[in-house]
Amino acid sequence: MSSALDDAAWLARAMDRVTLGDLPSFQEVYQRTSAKLFGVCLRVLVERSEAEDALQETYVLIWRCASQYDETCGTAMTWMMTIARNRAIDRLRRSSRISTAPIEIADQIADGHPLACEILEAKEELLLLSHSLPTIDPVDALLIRTAFLEGSTYAELVQRTGMPLDTVKSRVRRALPILRSCFS
Repeated sequence: MSSALDDAAWLARAMDRVTLGDLPSFQEVYQRTSAKLFGVCLRVLVERSEAEDALQETYVLIWRCASQYDETCGTAMTWMMTIARNRAIDRLRRSSRISTAPIEIADQIADGHPLACEILEAKEELLLLSHSLPTIDPVDALLIRTAFLEGSTYAELVQRTGMPLDTVKSRVRRALPILRSCFS
């Protein structure tokens, strides 16, 4: 079973191919995403036929505007969900039948990706960490960088550095409070 990160990476690459006019990639994007996007449209419009029309408009826009997708601004799925939601809201406004369903219901749509504010916070913390690492012993900085940024375990650190396990643990424990003080 694929992970959400694998799915997001696949979808981003597929969108690159759609930008080039690759119809088979577009068809696969549709097959993999249409159920979720239909759910977005249906929550806004309530009526199935209206949601189906909004979904069709969504994919026409995705095909025409694929080159406007910018991976640095969010996931392809988030970009496509925004288009679907906007198409559905536009249809709702045109029909003058405003649904009583609150917009907060959109929060219930499952998406395993972090929110934009979480991504920004993580980037800020990473930047702060990169400025703080030079303030500690270079070996400790290497251990922290390898453990926390690359995800290495203590056992992997021991293998990579040749240091005893207790030494690795001690150095990491000693360095963490110093780095924490940089964050406050």
